[in-house]
Amino acid sequence: MLISFIIPTLNEATVLERTLKALRQLRNVAYEIIISDGKSTDATLEIAKKYQAQVVEYTGLARQTIGQGKNMGAAVAEGEYLIFLDADVVIFEINDFIAKALKVFAEKNNVLGLTVFLKVLPEQANILDKIIFGIINGMYYLANNFLNIGIASGEFQMVRAASFKKLGGYNELLAAAEDQDFFARINKIGRTYVEPSLSVWHTSRRAHKLGWPRLLATWIFNFISLKFFKRSLSKEWKVIR
Repeated sequence: MLISFIIPTLNEATVLERTLKALRQLRNVAYEIIISDGKSTDATLEIAKKYQAQVVEYTGLARQTIGQGKNMGAAVAEGEYLIFLDADVVIFEINDFIAKALKVFAEKNNVLGLTVFLKVLPEQANILDKIIFGIINGMYYLANNFLNIGIASGEFQMVRAASFKKLGGYNELLAAAEDQDFFARINKIGRTYVEPSLSVWHTSRRAHKLGWPRLLATWIFNFISLKFFKRSLSKEWKVIR
């Protein structure tokens, strides 16, 4: 069995090394790391190569969407399971983490997509981060595990590769909310699940840069637009670095 970690990047030199260093602690499981890059101009690709990640580079003229980046990485992946991560996401105690994640799929044959709780890195978290992500985690847990509603943020999404191919991957036309759309579609052919004993840690840089009120409004309006009009309200997901 092989696991494919797929990370879309665009100028992620300030955060990527910590993410890759954590992934490289994985033992006793075959895995590959794929960096799907959207024309970075900083040291992102040098860092990727330092950690022996496979790199695929976007060559199109228009700016690449996140969905395109994820699909481009998945196209070269060979794993039975695909794990999509944001470049600023750190998985602590990764050996126990992956063992528990694989156990969910082994014991729950109808689960096709898995996500976990989201937390902000301890040195960067503030009280509002903890409150809001606590609420989000609770909502996702209730929706996926009890209400049979597929919903998850893009920081961490794990899926069976066969299911990913069956669904045709992420919707590349969506500038935002491609993560929510993907889990909703997974839920139409199987089950999605939140494992509450597992967490990933990230920078919450978008909330810190834009402010929580503005970010929450953006999330909500994109979700409503996706739900009722099958498109994201945002025409471009602006880079926050």
